[in-house]
Order: sequence, then structure tokens, then C-alpha cells
Amino acid sequence: MVSSDQRRRQLAREKYARQQQRRQEAHQKARRRNTVIAASLAVVLAAGGAVYASVALTDGEDKGSDNAAASDTPSNSAAPTPSASEPKTPEPAMAIDKKATYTMSLKTTRGDIGIAMDAAKTPHTVNSFKHLADKKYFDGTKCHRLTTEGIFVLQCGDPKGDGTGGPGYTIPDENLDALGKAGANGTVTFPAGTVAMANTGQPGSGGSQFFLVYKDTKLPPSYTPFGTIDPAGLQVVKDVAAGGVEGGAKDGAPKSAVTIEKGTVTKK
Repeated sequence: MVSSDQRRRQLAREKYARQQQRRQEAHQKARRRNTVIAASLAVVLAAGGAVYASVALTDGEDKGSDNAAASDTPSNSAAPTPSASEPKTPEPAMAIDKKATYTMSLKTTRGDIGIAMDAAKTPHTVNSFKHLADKKYFDGTKCHRLTTEGIFVLQCGDPKGDGTGGPGYTIPDENLDALGKAGANGTVTFPAGTVAMANTGQPGSGGSQFFLVYKDTKLPPSYTPFGTIDPAGLQVVKDVAAGGVEGGAKDGAPKSAVTIEKGTVTKK
């Protein structure tokens, strides 16, 4: 027969076992919760990285989504980069004359910028810009990003004005060997006056965002160079760059705000 003392000890052991089990279950639950939180943070950080890689250059939703910005590489703070997003519509059907010469004219609040486009070497890019310009896609959009250290570019073409916008489709990379073979550091020189596509850091991820190089800039040869700025237009970009970035930063919205009042692409 079990004595009262033995019974008390047995109950105490059972109570202790239950307490330990509850502690273990609570610990496991907390670990699962932390794992979910960590995974969520990883997704957020990855998304943030994609946006920042905006030159890195990117397209967004609505009219599109390509985030390209400027940093030491096209996918970091100095390169033109749009934010990553799945294309929703197909690339526009080819409607340009690949043998003809095309000019993109940007009438901005800081002055006019003329860009000679190389349709023979970048037909998909020129065709896309012609398609968008004909729809007045660029009218009223801001050049949202200026970089003044590491890389030297002004990034435009985002309908949202924050580096996350794009046309809803992507176009293939083109003409990537135009600036020569990458050196030991994996970069080539984008000469002042070059106009190139921003992307998310992934091949074939360009949309509508592009960057204007106002000072020789070293970047990986992964941004489609498709045009050259005329001298007057280059001076406009240089003047904007001279004004610096808002808040004294090296990468961000230009202090001298630039809005494209009208963008057109014409065949010469």
C-alpha cells in the first residue's frame, strides 16, 4: 500500500514532469516563431537589396517595374537598378526599323537632353523606348536618383519616382560587349555621355529605367548601353549633379529636382 508521503512524492514528480514538458513545448514554439520571423526578415532584406540595386536599375508595377540606380556596381548603391518584379505583359512587338537612326528627346525642368540611340545594336531597347514614348509613358516622371560617389549617374524612367516602377514587362540585355572586356576588377568604363539600362542585377531584367552617365564610371558590363547624350544635354546632367543629393548624401534624390515634362523618340 502506498503511504501518504510516497503519494506526495509521486504527485510532485508528475507535476515536475508536466512543468518540464510545458517548458520544452514553449521553447520549441518560440524557436519556430523566431525561425518564421528570421525567414520573413530575410525576404524583406532581399527585397530591399533588390530595390537598392536600383543602379542597380529596376521596374515596378502599374506602368512597369524596373529599379535601376547608381552605385559601385549596378546592383548596389552606385549602379542604376530597378526593384525586381515579375513581368506581367509581353515585350512590345518589334515595330522599328533596325537600320534607321533614332533620337530620344527629353524635355526636362532643367533643360533639354537629346540622346542618339543605336537601333542596330540595341533594337529591343530602342523599340521599347519608342513604344513607351509614343504612349507618353515618360511624361511627368522624375529622375529619382543621383549618385555622386563611386559611380556618377542620374537615373530616370520610373513612373513611380521611387525606383520601384516599370512597364510591367522586361527586355533582353543587348550590346554588353560594346565597352570592351572587363578588367581584373570585373568592370568596364561607361564614358561620360553614355545612356544605359538599369536592371535588378539579373540578366534580362531591364524595363523602363535608365541612367545617364555624367562622368566616366566603372561598372560591370551588365547594363545595356544604348545611347549617347548630346553635348548640351550632358551639360544639363552635369549641372544637376553639381547641385548634389538631397540632405548632403552621395546617393539619393537630386537636390535640383528633375522632371521629364515630355519624352519622345523619333526616327531621323
